[in-house]
Amino acid sequence: MTASKKKSVLLKIAKYFGITFVVILGLLFLLPIIFADTIKEQIKKTANEKLSAELNYSDVSVSFFHHFPSLTLTLSDLNLNGSAPYKNEKFITAKEISFGINVASLVFSKTVKIDQIYLSDSFINVKVNANGEANYNIYKSSSQASNPKDSTETTLKLERIEILNSKIIYDDQSTKVHFDALGFNYKGKGNLDKAVFDLYSVAKIEKLNIIYEGEPYLMNKKVDADLITKVNVNSLSFFFQQNNLKINQLLVDFKGKFDFLKDGYNMDFVIKSTNSHLNDVFTAFPPKYITWLSKTELKGNTNLLLTLKGDYIASQKIAPDLNLDVKIDSGFVNYNKSAFPVSNLYLDVKTKVPSLNPDLVIVDAKNLSLNINKDYLKSKFHVQGVNTPDINGEFKAQIDLEKLMKALGIPDIELKGNLVGDIKTNGKFDAKNRLFPVTKGSIDLENGYLKTPYYPNPITNITIKSKIENNKGTFDDLKVSLKPTQFTFEGKPVFVEADLSNFNDLTYDIKAKGELDVNKIYKVFSQKGLDLDGFVKADLVLKGKQSDAEKGNYSKLHNKGTLELRNIGITSEYLPKKFIIKEGIFKINQDKMSFNNFLAAYGQSDFRMNGYLQNVFNYATTNTGVLRGSFKVTAKYINVDEFMSSTPANTSVTQTKTETPAPTEAKKTGVIIIPSNLNLQLIANAQKVYFDKLILKNATGNLNMNKGKLTMQNTGFNLIGCNVVMNANYQAVTPQKANFDYNIKASDFDIKRAYNEIEVFRKMASAAEKAQGIVSLDYQLKGRLNGNMEPVYPSLTGGGTLSVKDVKVRGLKMFNAVSKETSSEAMKNPDLSKVDIKTTIKNNIMTVERFKFKFAGFRPRIEGTTSLDGKLNLKMRLGLPPLGIFGIPLTVTGTQDNPKIKVGRKSQDLEETKDTEE
Repeated sequence: MTASKKKSVLLKIAKYFGITFVVILGLLFLLPIIFADTIKEQIKKTANEKLSAELNYSDVSVSFFHHFPSLTLTLSDLNLNGSAPYKNEKFITAKEISFGINVASLVFSKTVKIDQIYLSDSFINVKVNANGEANYNIYKSSSQASNPKDSTETTLKLERIEILNSKIIYDDQSTKVHFDALGFNYKGKGNLDKAVFDLYSVAKIEKLNIIYEGEPYLMNKKVDADLITKVNVNSLSFFFQQNNLKINQLLVDFKGKFDFLKDGYNMDFVIKSTNSHLNDVFTAFPPKYITWLSKTELKGNTNLLLTLKGDYIASQKIAPDLNLDVKIDSGFVNYNKSAFPVSNLYLDVKTKVPSLNPDLVIVDAKNLSLNINKDYLKSKFHVQGVNTPDINGEFKAQIDLEKLMKALGIPDIELKGNLVGDIKTNGKFDAKNRLFPVTKGSIDLENGYLKTPYYPNPITNITIKSKIENNKGTFDDLKVSLKPTQFTFEGKPVFVEADLSNFNDLTYDIKAKGELDVNKIYKVFSQKGLDLDGFVKADLVLKGKQSDAEKGNYSKLHNKGTLELRNIGITSEYLPKKFIIKEGIFKINQDKMSFNNFLAAYGQSDFRMNGYLQNVFNYATTNTGVLRGSFKVTAKYINVDEFMSSTPANTSVTQTKTETPAPTEAKKTGVIIIPSNLNLQLIANAQKVYFDKLILKNATGNLNMNKGKLTMQNTGFNLIGCNVVMNANYQAVTPQKANFDYNIKASDFDIKRAYNEIEVFRKMASAAEKAQGIVSLDYQLKGRLNGNMEPVYPSLTGGGTLSVKDVKVRGLKMFNAVSKETSSEAMKNPDLSKVDIKTTIKNNIMTVERFKFKFAGFRPRIEGTTSLDGKLNLKMRLGLPPLGIFGIPLTVTGTQDNPKIKVGRKSQDLEETKDTEE
């Protein structure tokens, strides 16, 4: 072939290629334009049919060049809301989301196939509330989606997913798991249109944060992942077949299964790292360890295994089982180039938490050991349970604590001293059944020193020599020896020596001498939410048996010494405020603890106490010991209301049949509770006592507290100028209920002053508003108090006599009504010279026995019943002048505020209100 012909052929080929290229290039521009409307229409139609959430975007474009060579439909500025209950909150926002379209399906098929998704600069915000309801359930099920009758359909058959430069936040309040993935890049391939498919994924995360129950576990970690995941779309389950993760420098193998249930999850995860370097492990630790790691030389091999298996259903309190195995061998730790590094570090710990329940935890530490030169620490233990743990352990140590703290770089706490220990223990600790593990060993500390960040000065010269022995596994065989224990704090030495044995009948031999500032010693071990203060100085020798103290065999005891207290705060579950001992010296002799001129305060109340207490040691060391004593209390002022229990009441009220909620009860403050382990006699004298808006003056009396019951004998006080004498019993049944009975005698009681100054009198005798005069009372009453220390009227029973002397009744509605009915003006404002009115109370009804009186020539006779809430049913005979031989029979019904008077004897009995609770 000649050169010219060759040239001609090449030109033709170039021409055809050129034409073809131009055609293809033209098609690349024209096809998106030709099919744009079809594609856009089908995308919108598919979104409406397949998505239950609101979808918005600013613009739609179709192009071959966005993700060449794929034909892609791109939605700009996409916003996709979540499913209920998050329909008004964003689930996915993205600068762009592109859908790769199968070109052949456009030309040769009536079905538009989307086989690729590209997501860039997106924010995926996954939320799950406390009930397990999530915002990602946006895809309609087949039953929800309408079946389009149009022959043209759009199908989602994914083969590729790419996510670029995105952010994911996952916040699950049901599991308390939160994680952030920032700078997230992901590529996934697989035949995603199948019901079951394999997804091959490569993921990179610039910063990963994982937080569980508010505690950061991973912060700002870099992650590389190569994953193979089998996905079942029908059951929404994931099977992680091959997953290699790299968290900073730590290589992790991750396999498992994750299924979405109707109201939770099913999990079966296995996460392990084999033969990793100890340093690499710490690069994946929480952020507070990173600063420490930068100054620490770490060597050694580690093996980690974490499994999580089971259902997690928050609403049914079902949780999976957690297992964690950690092994370290040939470990080496040297913080900040310490001269004494930790070597030969071995750790082999297996932890099991069935159903994520800490009460069922099992910790099996087969080996925990290390060396610092020739110093050593060796330990192994197996613990099962928390409330009554079963313990099997050994501990041996001969180590300089200062060297250990420096080598490990433990921050904030300075600890020094030579520790020597050798202990073996095996068995169950169960205080209720008096079980203690079989134990033998000793722990000694010399030249000890402790300084914490909470207080500027250390505890120094700490010496502890202790021995513990128990051969039978019971409390009665337990022996503890501290000979000696001593330390110096703020320049003041404290010395304690003790021998304790038989904890069922504690045999004790204790010597204690020294001074302690409780406030300062507390600050060394400061904790939020707790406050202690006060000063204690002791010089004590205590020797004896608990049973001898209980039985009163005081001659067998040898208890001597003094205990000085200043500004000691005492808190109790029974008292809402702190009881403060301002100053006092206890003198201890055998089982008696005497005190003279003890000064104390409680809220606004002040007390000066003299007397003695017995069985103090038994009371302080056991739950059953009864504190006995007798003392005299004088006070200038006592506010009884401040002693009310603060236990909240249950205010739930059953709804009526009409489903209208009943009004909520008022918040109850609680009754005064007398502790059951007190047997105390008090002679009390208070200048002023404030109780339930009453002011009592010159209160005196004998009070006994025994087995939770308070008895008052010949208790007297002055109330509004009236001398009152009471005998009473009081006992709390619950924090919101108390029983009482009392006998009260009050002489020459001024009615007008009582009405003006005593609220409870106004409530129970509202008719006395305009009365004047003097009365006396002799009454017995028993009943129940509610959570506000108020009487429950239906529970009251009793009776007595009200003596009336020189009383003027003015404006009483009942007498006004009688006056009107009988046309007798004199009946409006009667004056009574002397009348004894006897009454009884039961079932909310006060029964008034028949009594007579006379005034202005009339001789009335009254009897009947009134209810404690003001209803009347009285029978009255109005004897007419001159001698009352002839009279008018009347009935008084209605209420005290609105009495109804009728001539005659017939009336309807008042309805009793029985005490249903009793």
